[in-house]
Amino acid sequence: MTKQKLSFQAEVAQLLHLVTHSLYSNKEIFVRELVSNASDACDKLRFEALDKPALYEDQPTLEVRVSFDKAAKTLTIADNGIGLTEQDAIENLGTIAKSGTKDFMSKLSSDQKANASEQGQLIGQFGVGFYSGFIVADKITVESRRAGVPAAEGVRWVSGGAGEFEVERIERAQRGTAVTLHLRDDADEYLNAWKLKQIIAKYSDHISLPILMEKEEWKEGENDQPGDMAKTGEWETVNKASALWTRPKKDVTAEQYAEFYKQISHDQEAPLAWSHNRVEGSTEYTQLLYIPATAPYDLWNRDKKAGVKLYVKRVFIMDDAEALLPSYLRFVKGVVDSADLPLNVSRELLQESRDVRAIRDGSTKRVLSMLEDLAKKQKTAPESGEGKIDIGSGEAVPAPEPTEVTDVVDKNTATSAAEAAAEFADESGKYAKFYAEFGSVLKEGLGEDFANRDRIAKLLRFASTTTETTSVSFADYKSRMKEGQDAIYYITADSLAAAKNSPHLEVFKKKGIEVLLMAERVDEWALTYLTEFDGTPLQSVAKGAVDLGKLQDEDEKKAAEEVAESVKPLLAKLKEALKDKAADVRSTTRLVDSPACLVADEHGMSGQLARMLKQAGQNAPDTKPVLEVNPEHPLVKKLDGSEHFDDLANILFDQALLAEGGLPADPAAYVRRVNALLV
Repeated sequence: MTKQKLSFQAEVAQLLHLVTHSLYSNKEIFVRELVSNASDACDKLRFEALDKPALYEDQPTLEVRVSFDKAAKTLTIADNGIGLTEQDAIENLGTIAKSGTKDFMSKLSSDQKANASEQGQLIGQFGVGFYSGFIVADKITVESRRAGVPAAEGVRWVSGGAGEFEVERIERAQRGTAVTLHLRDDADEYLNAWKLKQIIAKYSDHISLPILMEKEEWKEGENDQPGDMAKTGEWETVNKASALWTRPKKDVTAEQYAEFYKQISHDQEAPLAWSHNRVEGSTEYTQLLYIPATAPYDLWNRDKKAGVKLYVKRVFIMDDAEALLPSYLRFVKGVVDSADLPLNVSRELLQESRDVRAIRDGSTKRVLSMLEDLAKKQKTAPESGEGKIDIGSGEAVPAPEPTEVTDVVDKNTATSAAEAAAEFADESGKYAKFYAEFGSVLKEGLGEDFANRDRIAKLLRFASTTTETTSVSFADYKSRMKEGQDAIYYITADSLAAAKNSPHLEVFKKKGIEVLLMAERVDEWALTYLTEFDGTPLQSVAKGAVDLGKLQDEDEKKAAEEVAESVKPLLAKLKEALKDKAADVRSTTRLVDSPACLVADEHGMSGQLARMLKQAGQNAPDTKPVLEVNPEHPLVKKLDGSEHFDDLANILFDQALLAEGGLPADPAAYVRRVNALLV
């Protein structure tokens, strides 16, 4: 039959060069990737066979077989899954359609300082797991036949990874795919049954399909030759062959949970926390959800699909089931296995399903509960009994509500004081680590998840005028509020330094009133959806007239009123001079050291938010700020009677704009005015 010699897509050729020359520290990942591909092929067959049972042909049992030939120095990973046609082999093994290829190569090649094991975990993250075989092989042969096509339409694909590959039609009775690696001389360790079993147990133990290897037994040598292991011809299952999430929790170790997370997320770092539960009620499902320790590089890429893996009765349905978790929890990894969802449902219908909404609500509450547990450990001593990790029995428990399930605590497990202290020391920094990576994303929930807004608000952390670390919760702030204080004060800015040094804070610092410092872009938007916390209103110190209420004594109020009355003529002149820039000019008590500041109306849009919208290419309403002046400041006093009144008025306004992170509408005019006054 005719052979075709074809060239790899240019990006694949570059990728193969990087794989064969850069990734040597963690060679064994190729086993994980090829076994995972084989498992996926079987899952695809099982899914397609729901409508076409004939695809199973005469092999209804799906399996993966791993074998090796020491003499030929080959390692073969075979499956009886969906298989490939000739065109599939050309398209799937010669090109990469995924847009992540360039990102993969740039990340792999640009950071030469990253060690090879860190680079190695990138394989599979971009859908290029097959090419990891070239880490250990100088040639790969793939033989395959797609389920349901004649034996004469099998295909053989061969490449040495050097830029070209050959494809030819072959006669193949066996359905599925066999990937044969022709190993390099330095990869002999993978021609060892014990080594392969160890790798499979480490990376692929959770796979629900049986992974088979030939049994071996010891055979004594003859004629003074040493003995060796010999194959018996029988095949044995070398993995648990049951989906990890279907096992009772008491039968799964922490190490197995962590390895399963690494398998599904392609993350080398262990997760911060996980929750494994079976929910029974009007909607039945199993959930295994993980909180990662580090944010992926594409967390803010809105085009990237995110979500947990969806199974129905252990049949794989989709990788990124976005409908099962809200967008602000897109960092969560895991598996949801439902017993109720119709298998032929489309993505659009899936989003409207009552059962999906129940799973979404239950999974959201479970993730928030995990975060609350981490937050408790952040500050709760082990003696208090709060924030402990429940040890589930793994048995099903009825849900109090259709979307909730409560973990069962193993009362037989005793924990010594020393163990509790060690656990607390290990767990106490996890929430701070989580928040540093994902706090900005969590804040999106204030605007996206009304039902859980209060729970999300309790999880938020900020810097404040009493600490620069992002560690102050709203509850912490309330516990430190001064007697008579009736609002939670905050300020938003482009950076922590800008927030900390804002003139709006001067009177609050003078009186020792704590103010939360919010310096992330999402803060301004998120707080439009949160107007109070636990009954206490949130008040921006940069909006509306400052009113300290009971924190300001009667003498101070009276003195401020007298000063404001005395400067009314000056304020009128300023308002006229700045009529094109300021909506109003008024006297203020919020300033101590600065001459002026800009504030927005109490219910209006701040300058910070308006600038953000313009930077994002969106239309922001053309609103004018209010200029507040400090009548006690020498510069304000100098204004009255000055022959350069208009210039000083404009400089005062533009400096106030600069102090809050904005830019004058006419920077050249501002410089000209300042220079004129300097000479």
